[in-house]
Amino acid sequence: MKETVAVFGTLRFPPESMDAVRPHLKTFVDATRNLDGCLAYDVAEDLFDPGLIRFSELWPDNGSLDAHLVAPHIAPWREAAKRLGLLERAFTAYDIHGPRPV
Repeated sequence: MKETVAVFGTLRFPPESMDAVRPHLKTFVDATRNLDGCLAYDVAEDLFDPGLIRFSELWPDNGSLDAHLVAPHIAPWREAAKRLGLLERAFTAYDIHGPRPV
């Protein structure tokens, strides 16, 4: 298997901002899925921690991830997130060299 890159992360917003966050997040996620070459890009609100959004991403290589991080739809999303009260951001990327039986 070719090397891939997995990214896991979270964003935290004030719970009362989530109704305003969702449309901006959807626009961003749709653009990422359609334009950036990701293999998977999944986002979910934590049911037990209001305001916490979890991300899991799979990229074909580091170059694809790097291109995503400067894609045109990143800046508007980051501006909206800041305006809507982004409290915390934490993301980590991992190189994956192949599947493992479980």
